[in-house]
Amino acid sequence: MAEEKHHHHLFHHKKDDEEAIEQPAAGGYGGEATEYTETTVTEVVSTGEDEYGKYKKEEKEHKHKQHLGEAGAIAAGAFALYEKHEAKKDPDHAHRHKIEEEIAAAAAVGSGGFAFHEHHEKKKDHKDAEEASGEKKHHLFG
Repeated sequence: MAEEKHHHHLFHHKKDDEEAIEQPAAGGYGGEATEYTETTVTEVVSTGEDEYGKYKKEEKEHKHKQHLGEAGAIAAGAFALYEKHEAKKDPDHAHRHKIEEEIAAAAAVGSGGFAFHEHHEKKKDHKDAEEASGEKKHHLFG
């Protein structure tokens, strides 16, 4: 991991005796009893490699969630079709099967919407990872 270090130098004002602090000279700056000390502050700035890895990990997570949403949509859709078939096969409980069919259909639509959302999050993270790595690919249609 390549890390850059920036050093910031801050100059602090230090007095020799306490009276000079309480009673400044006529100029108002503390007179001749002034001494300066130097403090170094080190700041670590991470490079694009860490950012790239973070975006790639998020992209992978969104891909996993997208696949879960797709699987949920398929399962709920299959259950809705099953309940539709049961409503025709079992006329005594047709109303119950139709309600369950509609609930399963709504769950399938919701799962599909979730998968669609995660797909777009994955695309966004892929774009961010490209930008973080410094390589921007030029596509003809996008």
